[in-house]
Amino acid sequence: MTEFAFELATPADDAAILRLLRDNPVPGSVTISYERAPSYFLGCEVLGDGCQTLVARHLPSGAVAAMACRALRRRFINGRPETVGYLGQLRVDHRFRARWLVAGGFRCLWELHQDRRVQGYLTTIIEGNREAEGVLVTRARRHFPRYRPLERLHTLALHSRDTGQPASAGCEIRRGDDIDLEDLVAFLNRQGSLRQFFPVLTVADFGAESGLLRGLGRQDLLIALRRGRLVGILGLWEQGGFKQSVVRGYQGLLRWGRPLYNGYNRLRGLLPLPPPGAVIPMGYAALHCIAENDAAVFDLLLRRQLRTARERQLAFLMAGFSAGDPLLGVARRYSHIDYVSRLYTVGWDNGSTFHDRLDGRNSQVEIATL
Repeated sequence: MTEFAFELATPADDAAILRLLRDNPVPGSVTISYERAPSYFLGCEVLGDGCQTLVARHLPSGAVAAMACRALRRRFINGRPETVGYLGQLRVDHRFRARWLVAGGFRCLWELHQDRRVQGYLTTIIEGNREAEGVLVTRARRHFPRYRPLERLHTLALHSRDTGQPASAGCEIRRGDDIDLEDLVAFLNRQGSLRQFFPVLTVADFGAESGLLRGLGRQDLLIALRRGRLVGILGLWEQGGFKQSVVRGYQGLLRWGRPLYNGYNRLRGLLPLPPPGAVIPMGYAALHCIAENDAAVFDLLLRRQLRTARERQLAFLMAGFSAGDPLLGVARRYSHIDYVSRLYTVGWDNGSTFHDRLDGRNSQVEIATL
């Protein structure tokens, strides 16, 4: 361990971090590298108000051998706003694995945790990433923070397409910039408070060129009104200017069957799966809030956003749901690839207090901010 120094990243580390993300993809049914061109730090803005990136520097070579990110954000916990941590972007360069870097990184993260700004953290692990599950969960060392499972998360890569004219569900559809901003934010927070971990939003978050909603404008939100009352919101958040998901390989049936799958998709008018090395052209279905989980309202908004995604030449609209979300079944009606992960709470000091007081309501984590 004397070969490595652990410290907070600076802009001088930008190129090295981008290289680490590119060269160390996350395994799964589709192996993906989550990249941040042109600058890693631009993508940090959507993670939270306070974002700290820890790097392990290999002193003999100067290479960034590993990294991890700690971000803080106001979320709804049991219906009330609370600052919650997020641990993500954990990467260890394949050249430096099995060198106790994870243990050293957790010691430094524990030191950052001593500011006591949060009681607990959230994180996700892709289902099938046995290496990460083993190191962090099933075979974790005693001084590691405690990872406790919450729910499965389904990220549906919905094929963009013109789905035809849906039934109106008795609603009028308008864009977000046609709606009073204070009313819009009040609705998001009111509905979001019914879910665990939904972000607490303010009027100031909208319209800024940077910050928590970087790249998401009010014009990207579709609003459903029924008899003049706001009953649903769904956004389309494009992040290609500062975050990219790059295909590095396919596993299982897709590994050998991708040409057949793409041929079948072309017959259905869908865009093909990109080849290894290509950026996935996609947007995120963001801030989905539907009064009383009205399936007809959500279906109406989702159909409209799938059409918009196709008009923008986006192959996929990425929509995230917890396994218990009543709207998951609506989204599954459309052609999709299901990318499954597990949501965990993470905590030091036994990690129990934060986890144990969660009241069991369904989780809603904005996958565009992970």
